[in-house]
Amino acid sequence: MLDINKIYEARDRIKGVIVDTPLSYAPNLSQVAECQVYLKKENLQVTGAFKIRGAYNKIATLSDEQRASGVVAASAGNHAQGVALSASLFNIRAVIVMPESTPLTKINGVKYYGAEVILAGGNYDEAYAYATKYGKENSLIFVHPFEDDEVMAGQGTLALDILDGCSDFDAVIIPVGGGGLISGMAKAIKSRNPKIEVIGVSAKGAPALKNSFDLGQAIDSLSVRTIADGIAVRDTSTITLNYMLESVDKFVSVDDEEIASAMLFLLERQKLVVEGAGAVGVAALLHHKLEHLKDKKVAVVLSGGNVDVTLLSVIIEKGLLKSGRKMKLTVTLIDKPGSLMRFTEILQQLNANIVHIAYDRTSVSLDYGDANVTVHVETKGEEHQQMIKKVLKEENYIRE
Repeated sequence: MLDINKIYEARDRIKGVIVDTPLSYAPNLSQVAECQVYLKKENLQVTGAFKIRGAYNKIATLSDEQRASGVVAASAGNHAQGVALSASLFNIRAVIVMPESTPLTKINGVKYYGAEVILAGGNYDEAYAYATKYGKENSLIFVHPFEDDEVMAGQGTLALDILDGCSDFDAVIIPVGGGGLISGMAKAIKSRNPKIEVIGVSAKGAPALKNSFDLGQAIDSLSVRTIADGIAVRDTSTITLNYMLESVDKFVSVDDEEIASAMLFLLERQKLVVEGAGAVGVAALLHHKLEHLKDKKVAVVLSGGNVDVTLLSVIIEKGLLKSGRKMKLTVTLIDKPGSLMRFTEILQQLNANIVHIAYDRTSVSLDYGDANVTVHVETKGEEHQQMIKKVLKEENYIRE
């Protein structure tokens, strides 16, 4: 059983290894969410995520003989880096099995700490199956990312840090994938103050654990698909589910659009780079999943910041389009000298800054002598975009 004393022991064990990450009031988010929001910035943790807490605590509790055998783990990235760094600190072998879709930044992060990487399976659960088989064949100690009391105890130290920083929270919002983080944190929170509401947030594209929590019994899902790769867990752990049913008060989910908007909000308004898994708590607040928290004092765990820059660039681009700060236009011009200049002059007069332009005169849909021009322009919101469209329609560039 997970015991509060194990969590306190884990805190002593990991002291000096982890970073004491900030717990900071977030004024912009508080205004939008209509509650007092404090962000626990584990995206600033060593390795970029909270997972180092549990991974180091687990390896530290192994015997010298067990550590000498080496360790193996399965992970989408953050647990992998935690195990890799912890193994390097103990100077032991580490093999990490990661899903084939794992972002390059997380693969490189694991290799940076000297671990061996094997890519296997389309998701965490398939990588897990491969890792357990590989570990048995090679006599390696398996370090589970969440279904292990020593790992959960290490994750629970995050709750102690939060409550040591501020003890009068009404609620703590925690990302949920396999359930290890929330199980450890909920145990610590309820031991310190049973009145604090523990809220889990998962991705809709990985519904197994939430469905299981709602029904009170373990149910697996057939597949997972979400930009929050750090919590993309297909199958339910009965161990963490039972801990959650005992200590978690509420469980909600958010979709990829909501997660992406939260990531962009944190980047733009809070100046924080947070991965999808780490942003789900903020997404729940921004998209009114937790309206009962209005005017309450809330802590939100930003569990990690290891986001793939390619995905981040897509999120930024889509966010600019949705918010009216960028638009794409395709118009048909007569293919003769001066036509393109006239079109761009109109955009200049409308204060629309062209950031990309493409010219096509060979499309089979065009009449001979015409050309399609596609431009991406920076704009100042929906009203500005409507004005641009109105003028281009009056100039016969846009037709009904």
